[in-house]
Amino acid sequence: MIQSISFLREHPGNGYYNHRKKGLVGKKMGEMHEPFDFKACANILKSTGRSVGNLHQLRDEIQRASGSSIFHHTYQYFLKGRMLEYTNDFAEWTGEALGDRALAEELSNIDPYDFTDIEGLRNELFRVISSHMEKHPEPREPMPGNEFYFNETVTLIYPVGIRASNLAELYSAIKYVDAGSIYYHFYEARRRGGGPADDFSTWIEKALAKTELAGRIRAIDPLMYTVEQVRTTLSRIIEYEVRRDIEVPPQ
Repeated sequence: MIQSISFLREHPGNGYYNHRKKGLVGKKMGEMHEPFDFKACANILKSTGRSVGNLHQLRDEIQRASGSSIFHHTYQYFLKGRMLEYTNDFAEWTGEALGDRALAEELSNIDPYDFTDIEGLRNELFRVISSHMEKHPEPREPMPGNEFYFNETVTLIYPVGIRASNLAELYSAIKYVDAGSIYYHFYEARRRGGGPADDFSTWIEKALAKTELAGRIRAIDPLMYTVEQVRTTLSRIIEYEVRRDIEVPPQ
């Protein structure tokens, strides 16, 4: 069942009021004929049965691993809810299991969204590790039990049954949808679109003609935040715009 999110606060003293009652839908609130349909993604983890215990093995396995496995350990890192200062599983393992902070930083500096395909990303991972190994030919070994396990995922994409027809409804939905929905529309959208635009900013720009707001959302660096931090940042930016839209001018 499709739900339409209505933006309503019970206390008018906090600066909000029911925009439907005030007749702002389709005007100041920018309700459009094409609503934003929220979708989400969920992953089913599959083990490849392959693991590595040192940097040499990691480099060689990255060359052999399936594209699905490389995708899982890089693009889908942010869906896992743990980040520390890393941006992919390879960086986290080299930093935590091997204690090689320098290499971990180099691997974290790789932005997967800079690449048009998995092979380009795979080659860059291989190049960075190979270059590091030339400078440090005897890398550390991890403690037993801290091997790196290569996995793959089957990703399911599904509608969540929520639509937003204006900015206030988008704000309300973003605050409460599942984290998998934020990930799909903010992170996964960049891979699908092959550029810096996420689904939220694209819809805001095209449907609501709010170019400046879209630009502020696109300025959010996906590699610097967890999914929940992205949600909070999106909510803050959009709420500010909603407040401006529903502000009643003095008579």
